[in-house]
Amino acid sequence: SSELFTLTYGALVTQLCKDYENDEDVNKQLDRMGYNIGVRLIEDFLARSNVGRCHDFRETADVIAKVAFKMYLGITPSITNWSPAGDEFSLILENNPLVDFVELPDNHSSLIYSNLLCGVLRGALEMVQMAVDVKFVQDTLKGDGVTEIRMRFIKRIEDNLPAGEE
Repeated sequence: SSELFTLTYGALVTQLCKDYENDEDVNKQLDRMGYNIGVRLIEDFLARSNVGRCHDFRETADVIAKVAFKMYLGITPSITNWSPAGDEFSLILENNPLVDFVELPDNHSSLIYSNLLCGVLRGALEMVQMAVDVKFVQDTLKGDGVTEIRMRFIKRIEDNLPAGEE
């Protein structure tokens, strides 16, 4: 259930805060863990969703918001703030289930509590040949009205096939 996941995630973040000296190290570890999850989760997502290859970053954004977030977190973030070049957008989470029952202590003001999500997105997209930058720019845990994840397309990753194979 989502409540069990939320509580388990809270215990994980609490343990990381005990294990690492500062919030920046915890943020990096959450991102790294998320990346490893995303690398593996993409296979499950593709098998269960029957989604084909996305043709552009806008289509990718739609699949992330309307299919992936719905499938794994039970929410559908809105897609906003597209850059003029179409290579950057924001996911607005009205309700982030990871932060249910959570209050950040004052001594952890630079902790990006849900940073695991950034790593999951980065890892999953890398497996489908998209290099992206993903970061939180607003967080309800820090007093913002919404949670905002900013995604920026960096480049398409070319398959490095051995010579003579296609």
